[in-house]
Amino acid sequence: MDFVALLDQVIALLRQRGRVTYRTLQRQFQLDDAALDDLKDELLYGQRVAVDEDGRVLVWTGGATVPPLTALSAPQPARPPAPQVLSAPQAETASSGPPSPDAERRQLTVLFCDLVDSTALSTQLDPEDLREVIRAYQAACATVIERLEGHIAQYLGDGLLVYFGYPQAHEDGAQRAVQAGLGMVVAVQALNT
Repeated sequence: MDFVALLDQVIALLRQRGRVTYRTLQRQFQLDDAALDDLKDELLYGQRVAVDEDGRVLVWTGGATVPPLTALSAPQPARPPAPQVLSAPQAETASSGPPSPDAERRQLTVLFCDLVDSTALSTQLDPEDLREVIRAYQAACATVIERLEGHIAQYLGDGLLVYFGYPQAHEDGAQRAVQAGLGMVVAVQALNT
């Protein structure tokens, strides 16, 4: 197993359990001391998804800058272009209509979904097969989310972080999130057949 695939599996395990000892990681993944040190450096400083506790335990922080896992991520839907920042004179000449507010208050509903027992599944399947299972799961979920006008904010390994009410506001964002959750259950059950 290459280092990136190992890193993805450790991140999934750490995210699921919340806390993992270094000794458990060594036993689970048959790591020598040098490989464990490399893994710690990547988790603590490279990815910033964990913190060290007493030199014995990794604790999941889920860093705000967690990138999508390379081996397991599905292609993300196209995002609207980022707004351009204009200086005051440019903004006055660029706007032909009434000025829009810099910020607006709105309700945002956040949904997180995760594939149950994916860590156990990762030990039973070949990495390429696992990637295809995760991609099929993500694609099925994305179809449901798009139908209800949700926005996939992040792919987190086998998890999805979804916003309802962004970028387009809806008065029924919470209901859409619940419908999406139920729809994803049905869609994933259809994948099992």
